[in-house]
This record gives sequence, structure tokens and C-alpha cells, in this order.
Amino acid sequence: MLDVHGWLEKFGAALAAGDGAAVAGLFLPDGLWRDYLALGWTLATHEGTAAITAFASARAQDSGIGGFASDAATGASEGFISFETALGRGEGYVRLVGEQCFTLLTALKELKGFEEPLRGRRHSGVVDETGQRTWEDVRHDDVEQWNESNPPYVLVIGAGQGGLALGARLKMLGVPCLLVDKYPRVGDQWRSRYKSLLLHDPVWYDHMPYVPFPDHWPVYTPKQKMGDWLEYYAGIMELGIWTSTECKGISRDPATGKWRVELLRDGKPVTLVPEHLVMAVGNAGFAVTPELPGQESFKGHQFHSSEHPGGEGLEGQRVVVVGANNSAHDICADLVSHGAEPVMIQRSSTLIVRQSNMETLLAGAYSQQAFDSGLVTDKADLISASVPLRLAEKVNRATWDALQVSEAPFYQRLTDAGFQVDFGPDGTGIAMKFQRTSSGYYVDVGASEMVADGRIKVRSGVTIERIDEDGLVLSDGSHERADRIIYATGFGDMKQWVARLINPEVAERIGKTWGYGSGFPGDEGPWEGEMKNLWKPTPEPGLWFMAGNLAMARSYSQYLGLQLKARYEELPVEPYVPA
Repeated sequence: MLDVHGWLEKFGAALAAGDGAAVAGLFLPDGLWRDYLALGWTLATHEGTAAITAFASARAQDSGIGGFASDAATGASEGFISFETALGRGEGYVRLVGEQCFTLLTALKELKGFEEPLRGRRHSGVVDETGQRTWEDVRHDDVEQWNESNPPYVLVIGAGQGGLALGARLKMLGVPCLLVDKYPRVGDQWRSRYKSLLLHDPVWYDHMPYVPFPDHWPVYTPKQKMGDWLEYYAGIMELGIWTSTECKGISRDPATGKWRVELLRDGKPVTLVPEHLVMAVGNAGFAVTPELPGQESFKGHQFHSSEHPGGEGLEGQRVVVVGANNSAHDICADLVSHGAEPVMIQRSSTLIVRQSNMETLLAGAYSQQAFDSGLVTDKADLISASVPLRLAEKVNRATWDALQVSEAPFYQRLTDAGFQVDFGPDGTGIAMKFQRTSSGYYVDVGASEMVADGRIKVRSGVTIERIDEDGLVLSDGSHERADRIIYATGFGDMKQWVARLINPEVAERIGKTWGYGSGFPGDEGPWEGEMKNLWKPTPEPGLWFMAGNLAMARSYSQYLGLQLKARYEELPVEPYVPA
């Protein structure tokens, strides 16, 4: 019986021989090989015998991959692996069923000759032995040296968690980079949101690269604290950032083919011409506010949830919140705490997961117990990446089948209150909903009990026919009086930013920038098996997208950083495209 070590020996030999059929023969017929840059120089999962044969045949010998090793115990059927390629060093994870591989992850970790200055490779700290240039001089240049004749190699639009994580990776890799953000201070995007907002993911899942949260950090971070942490992080990592800087337009320089980015910094126009442009403007596009008959007649205030300042001063007011996902629940709970009377209009069913269950779902890889057992964050990220989306769907379906049974009384209370609950269109739960549409769910941090006991009134199974001067007329003929209407109706696709800042033609050529082609509503096929256009080359050369939650920012910034570094050093890194 082959164990991990024996399988790696056979795998390495087949790769060295360039024998794609022999490589594929080491996998189950429905085996999955997820490759992050190691051979294919993109993020891709190759599924089944034909795809694995083609991939190995095309890339194995030229990549120089070899030197496979594992710290798995003798006889183990799964474990972490390490390897080298001609250009770098990699790591991954393998799972065997019998003598064949079910899933394999090969992920590039570093480029040879361009290793990050960490631990034993750290800089001395001596900037200039003559004393003519100080650390302060270097920091000044990080921020102020950039102009049209001296542009950064990479310009990152947005300095939220995604932009900062990528900026930190590029800083460690020595890639000239500038981040720009419209807010006056780093972290203001978090500070500007309603006061009661907490992160819905636990602290172990949310660490930033290089600088984890300290051990006393709360499990769920308040939004103001998160904003302050990002500002501290930018300083600790010594990132070059222009705040109070708005991107006004982007075009191609016809003479050089480089980007030409028109900025307004502190009210003054600045033009930069970077080689690469990264859109790090969040998970989505512009706020979506429905257009309803009679809106202009409403006498109260109405606005999108992104403009909600908080529930202060709304005591006794009746507030209708249109929508029933994370923001809607958070806002309704905030309204209850301030003595208002919220009414939630649920237009479609919602997946609910209790906070305690969310911790349980993540506990195997991201928890204090996992960390104390030796599964540090980098290893946890590898475990997470080692589960391709095809397998993730199956695993999550089984998990949520069990969760529906164990939490049946909780879900029944919500149903009894008139709230419509779902578990994903195919029962695969919150993780797949997030990766498909980033919508349709709520991580319960308290509002579900308010729904169940009636403090948050819910109207489900109805649509809004029209707005009148003092409320909403619903499709069942009823009327909901409102002093205020808040539209928690989500956001559009990130390509909206491309259409606005570059042009609509480029936006259409790129297509969607979320989802993986599951075939369900909001994530139409064909199947891609990886997130669309994120953290990897797009159909528009030199245009990249950095998005996702804090865990995605930490994990995928490594791979995007390596791709940009490779191009900066002019390494041969042509992405693999299946025939």
C-alpha cells in the first residue's frame, strides 16, 4: 500500500519524465489537482484524468518541479508536502484513497533569489552608514517619490484589508508599489460604518499577513477597533499610501501601453503611469437601491444601508428595512437597541448560521485549540486551499445536513416567527453561498433572537408594490407605516468600477469578478472551479483584482504578490490555458 512518501516518489518520477498519462494514472478518475502558480502560473483546479494529463504534459518538464518531501508519518494517507521548481519553492497537501490521489495542492511559496527578508534574512536596519540618509528619509520616499516620470510598478486602488495585505506582500518582495485611498485615514472605511458593527468571523480566521492580532484581541472585532488596527498595520509594514486620493479615470497610454491613471490628491491632479493596476475596492460594485413607484412621495428619510449612521435618535420611530441578510439584521438589531421599531421586509429566503456554529465550522483549522496544537495560520490556510471547490460542495452539504438536525429547534423558532430560512439552493451552506454570490446569509450575532421573539417584525413572502407618503404598500394589499426606509439591498459587481474608471468595453471583456460558475442563480456557469478573475490574470493584461474577507486577503495576497514580483523581474511565467 502506497503512503504519501511512496506516492510522491512515483509522482515526481512521472513529472520528471513528462509523462502526463502516467501522472494522471496516479490520481483517481475524478481526482482533483489544484495548482497555485507552481506549474501553471495561475490559480486553477484540474479535474479528472483528461485535464490532469493535459496539464502535466504541458508543464511538468519545463517547470523543473521535483524534490518532493513530506513530514507525514510513515503509512499516512495524507499530509503536507514541499517541493521545488526551476523558479521557486512550493508547498501543498495531498490526500490519497488507496494508492491513488484524490486531491493534490501544489502552491508556490517563494521565488528563488527573491526570498522575503524574514527572520534570519531580515535587514540590518542600517540605512546609510554615512548618516546622510535616515529611516525617515526612506519612509518619505515610500510615499512622496511617485510622479508621472517616476511611477510605481504597481498601483493599488483601495487601502482596505485587501489593498494593505497586497501592499505588505509587495513591500516584502521589493516591488515598487503605491496604494491610494479616497478616505482621509487608513481604516476610515470601517470607522464610517454604523457603530454597532462587529466582524462576524473569529479572530483566528482574520489575521493579516506578517502581523497577527495580539493574543488578547477579542474574538469578534468591533469596526472602530478594526479601522484603527488597519491604520497601525499600514505603519508597521511601512507601506506607501496616498490617502485623500480619488481615482478619476484610467486609460492606456498609447505610446507605452502602460496604464495612465488620473488621480486627485488633496484636491490636486496627479497622473501616474504604472505597469500594473490592482483594483482593491472591496467585494462588490456600487450600492443597489431599487426603484419603486411612489418613492418621491415618501415624507420620511430613505437611503441605502451603506449610508446608515446608526440608530441614535430614532427611539420610537418605525423603520422599515428592505432586505434580510447580514446588513439588514445588523441594522435591525442596532435599531432595537436604540428603542426604534424595525420591520424587516424579507424578499427571499435567508441562510442563518449561529455565531457559535460558525466558530465550530472553522474550529478545525482556525481556533485557539487548532493553533495551540501546532496548526499555525499559514498551515491552516494550506489546509483550506487543499479542498477544491468541487469537494468543498460535497463536504459542506454533509455538514449542513447534520447542522439542520442539531439546530432544528432554533430554525423552527425563526420559521414560527414568519422568517423564511434556507441552507443554500443545494444545501451546501454559508461557505458556498459566500463564494457564489457573497449574499443571502446572516451570521447570527444576536438579531435572530430578536426576530424569534418579535422585537424585529418580519414580513416575508411579499413584495413592495409602491411607496406612499407614510410607508409601503405590499403585494398582499397590506400597508407598513414607516418613518424611515433603509434599503439593505446589496451591491453590484466589481466590474462596475472598471466600467466607470476605465470603460464599459473593458468591463464586459473581463466579466464577473466573483463566483466560480456553480450554475446556481447569481453564479451562472460554465464551471470554473476557482473564483472568477480574482488574484490571477484577467482578460485585460496588467489589470488585477484583490478582494475578499480578511482571510482571503491574507492568503491570496501571497499568490498575487508572487505573480507581480515575477513580472517585475521579467521571469518566464506564462499562465497555463487548457487547449
